[in-house]
Amino acid sequence: MKYLKSSLIILASLGLLFLAACSNGNQTVNTENSPTSSTSSTPSSASPIAKIGGHGESHGGQVVETGAYHLEFVPEKEANGTHMDFYLLKGDNHEAIPNAKVTAQVQLPDGTQKSLNLKYDTEGKHYTALLPVNATGQYQVKVTSDVDGKKLDGRFNFNK
Repeated sequence: MKYLKSSLIILASLGLLFLAACSNGNQTVNTENSPTSSTSSTPSSASPIAKIGGHGESHGGQVVETGAYHLEFVPEKEANGTHMDFYLLKGDNHEAIPNAKVTAQVQLPDGTQKSLNLKYDTEGKHYTALLPVNATGQYQVKVTSDVDGKKLDGRFNFNK
């Protein structure tokens, strides 16, 4: 009887460990509206898993948290292309960073590359650009931000 109780306790403990490992909080979602994203503070460092939604105010886009920075990418389909909004925020209270140099390297569905400079919109407190392409398929986007000499990369994608 003692052996049976010990076996059940061990089995229950292993089950709890398995459940804890499966629900570790670093989950990613891969759908058309919120694909998996990754980021790195330097090109050679490992990329943390993106948090969809993140903490603080979200604008409904794909979110990457890297260190003290919050990166959010929101593509909006328009008749003449795709309007891209990029929120570059810092700290726990998500303060906008207006003085960064932000570029987007976009891989089009046919594999060609297009580079765009994003301009800061002071009213909306975010960076923006228009991608004047209407091809159907998946677009891969790498947004590079230079914040006072510190490089921040966010990788995103969207379907059109």
